[in-house]
Amino acid sequence: MAQIDDLPPLRDVIRRHGLTPKKSLGQNFLFDLNLTTRIARAAEPLENITVLEIGPGPGGLTRALLALGARRVIAIERDQRAIAALEEIAARYPGRLDIVAGDALSVDPGEQLGPERARIVANLPYNIATALLVAWLTVEPWPPWYDSLILMFQREVAERIVAAPGSKSYGRLSVLAGWRTEAKLLFDVAPSAFVPPPKVTSSVVRLTPRPVPLACSSAALQRVTEAAFGQRRKMLRQSLKTLGVDPAALLAEAGIEPTARAEEISVDGFVALARIFAERPKNRV
Repeated sequence: MAQIDDLPPLRDVIRRHGLTPKKSLGQNFLFDLNLTTRIARAAEPLENITVLEIGPGPGGLTRALLALGARRVIAIERDQRAIAALEEIAARYPGRLDIVAGDALSVDPGEQLGPERARIVANLPYNIATALLVAWLTVEPWPPWYDSLILMFQREVAERIVAAPGSKSYGRLSVLAGWRTEAKLLFDVAPSAFVPPPKVTSSVVRLTPRPVPLACSSAALQRVTEAAFGQRRKMLRQSLKTLGVDPAALLAEAGIEPTARAEEISVDGFVALARIFAERPKNRV
């Protein structure tokens, strides 16, 4: 394994700090610094960039980001056991690593960033990965406070993010990601790379915000996609009844066949449905 800095190997760091991965925190640690460096390289160029990292754990990816030149890394870590290990990295890179002890679902990145933009790079804890992504995709105002997302997910989730209409993986997450970003699956990571090894393959995805996505209320789009994909085997004239509106009128105005199913509708089609739904006075969201 190539050394990226003069800090101890990750296995030694984990042993010394008693960092046994916790299932309750969705933790799967990456020991291979070659692999964490590959993930960090997917986010390059990093010079003069502030990076937000979620769930750094013992800091393998953190070290790679700093070694490759990130001006500043803000690391949000819920596990108090990992703080001491991260503080050793902070000492190695003075003034460049800010450690935030807290839950990423409740921490406001704006309080850490101020007026500057960031790049989000993370091996996300599996148990909060989708919730975090949805929050980032629906943030207001747009363009967002980040310039790109380089994230690791379970392969199944990654496939849903990048899926096109007509595929089995196409769903609500595909629509939200396709509406506001251009998403690309970069590479896979085998279970053997982690400790403990998960039961599934993981994948790294890059999402680049669209400067001017189609105008739409994110709340309305979430409502419409939840209804449509919540009963994805049904025709839209049935599944959209949960919105409390006349599905036939909604679909007719959007130019969509009432017999169509959710997986057949493009991102543009869902945006049109959401706009019409939001404009109805009795059904504002």
